[in-house]
Amino acid sequence: MKEELTRKFEERFHTAPVVYASAGRINLIGEHTDYNGGFVFPGAIDKVIMAAVAPNGTDRVRVFSVDINDYVEFGLDEADAPAQQWARYIFGVCREILKRGFTVKGFDAVFAGNIPLGAGLSSSAALESCFAFALNDMFNNNAIDKFELARIGQCTEHNYCGVNCGIMDQFASVMGKEGKLIRLDCRSMDYEYYPFAPEDYELVLLDSRVKHELVDSPYNKRRESCERVAARLGIDTLRDATMPMLNAIRSDISAEDYFRAKFVIEEKDRVLAVCDALNAGDYETVGRMMYETHRGLSQDYEVSCEELDFLNDVARDCGVTGSRIMGGGFGGCTINLVKKSLVDDFVKTAKDRFKEKYGHEPNVYPVVISDGARCVSR
Repeated sequence: MKEELTRKFEERFHTAPVVYASAGRINLIGEHTDYNGGFVFPGAIDKVIMAAVAPNGTDRVRVFSVDINDYVEFGLDEADAPAQQWARYIFGVCREILKRGFTVKGFDAVFAGNIPLGAGLSSSAALESCFAFALNDMFNNNAIDKFELARIGQCTEHNYCGVNCGIMDQFASVMGKEGKLIRLDCRSMDYEYYPFAPEDYELVLLDSRVKHELVDSPYNKRRESCERVAARLGIDTLRDATMPMLNAIRSDISAEDYFRAKFVIEEKDRVLAVCDALNAGDYETVGRMMYETHRGLSQDYEVSCEELDFLNDVARDCGVTGSRIMGGGFGGCTINLVKKSLVDDFVKTAKDRFKEKYGHEPNVYPVVISDGARCVSR
C-alpha cells in the first residue's frame, strides 16, 4: 500500500510525500463500561488507514481518497467545511489542531485503507489519528502529545461529524503498541500496557454482516438504567458499585435496571481478572472471561442478537477458547480467541453453519495486535 500511495501521490501532485499510518482497533473486553467510569481493554490491529502527505505552500488542503475515488479541496477556516462526510474527518482534525494554538498549513494527501468498513474496527478513528499524527509531525515538530492527538480525533467526531463518542477508539489508534493491549481507566484516563502475544492462539473476528436498527434508542436506555442505579446508591457512576451494594437495593429498583447494573459491575471485575491473566500468560482464563462477557451482554444487558448468539454457540461447539460480541451490540462482529490448531476448522464450520441458517457467510478477519499511529516512510 505504501508504494502504491506514493506512486499515486507523485502522479497527482508531482512531488515526493511522507507516508503515515494509523490502525483500526479491537477491544478484548470491557463493553459499555466507558460511560460507567470503568475500564476498557483495546489494542491497535494490523489493519490501517495510510496517507501520503506533503505541504503544498498554500492555504488549501487537497485530498484524494483512493478507496472511493473522490477528490476534495478545502480551506482551513471554519466556514470552509467540505460537503463530503469522509473529508469532514480530515477538516475536523485540521480545525481542532488550530483551535489548540498549533499550526496547520496547506497540504496535499492521498490515502487508502484496508480496515473493513462497518465491522466495528473504527476506521474513522484511524483516519483521524493518521492525519492528526501526520500534521503534528509535519507542521508542529511533534509538539502535541499523543493523548491530545486522541482527544483531537474525539473532538472531530463531536464537532464535525455528529458522533458523541468516547475516547477509546482514537486512544487505541494513536497509542497502540505491537504485542500490547491497553487497559484504559475511563474515569482517570490512566492507562497501562499489558502483554498480548500468544504463541498458540490467534484472534479471529467473525462479522455477521447484520445490523439491527432499533428505534427506541437502546444505548440511551441502558445508560439511563445505569445512571438511575448509581443515583440510588448515592455514587457518581457504577465504577464504585459492588454486587452486595446492588443486591441491597434490589427491591427498590426495576428488574431491568438491576440486570443492567449487574452486567456493568461484573464486567469491571472481568477486565481486572483479564489483566492478571495476561500477566500470567493464562489465556484460558482470558477466554473464560470473554464467554462470561458475552453471556452478560446477551442476557443481562440485552444488546446481542440471534446471529451473534449463534456465532458464539458455534465457537463453543468448536472448542474456541474465548468468544464474545465486540462493540455496542445488535449486530457486527464476534471476537474469538482461537488455538491456532483449531482456526481452519472453526472458520469453515462457522461459515457453513451460518450460511445454512442465515443465507450468507460471515466475513472473517484474522487480526494481530500491532502499532498505532506512526510514520512509515520519509
